[in-house]
Amino acid sequence: MIGLSKAIIGKINIKKLTTMPINDWYFKFRHFLSRRLPKIYHFCNNRKALIKFFISGSIAGIVNLILLFVFHGLIGWEIILSTSLSFVLAFMISFSLQKLWTFRNTDKKKTFGQLCLYFVTALINLNLNGFFMHLLVNEYQVWYLLAQLVINLFLGVLNYLVYKFIIFKKENETCCQ
Repeated sequence: MIGLSKAIIGKINIKKLTTMPINDWYFKFRHFLSRRLPKIYHFCNNRKALIKFFISGSIAGIVNLILLFVFHGLIGWEIILSTSLSFVLAFMISFSLQKLWTFRNTDKKKTFGQLCLYFVTALINLNLNGFFMHLLVNEYQVWYLLAQLVINLFLGVLNYLVYKFIIFKKENETCCQ
């Protein structure tokens, strides 16, 4: 697995990925907002990384669902294989978008370490999600969908902070700036 990850990372063309089609869409949308809705543009422009974080996560989630449908629903692969493969591919897309687009981190030397930290963060999130779902649903009788929504919001804020100040931290950036 480590050898495969290093092979994938070694083939990443950082310059090409920073000019992804998502950047074209993003700049066209920014231009539209700046001309048509300047107040919304100003609000969003001050929160670029947060908005990109949300968009990147949404794209990865949608890709995960689409791939799961293709692998299991159309091709007919077993559910465990389909779920695992769609998770791994969506995970790599999520990591790439967060690293290169959301946080503009193009340092290739740190990519493998960042990928490992990103994976550990995902495992911690999985455990926190299960713990809080059990607590809210079984102990406090919160409706399961509301509980998941609250937990997703909490973990989303936590992930944003971990990604920004730990995993994809810029050299001159501190948590208290």
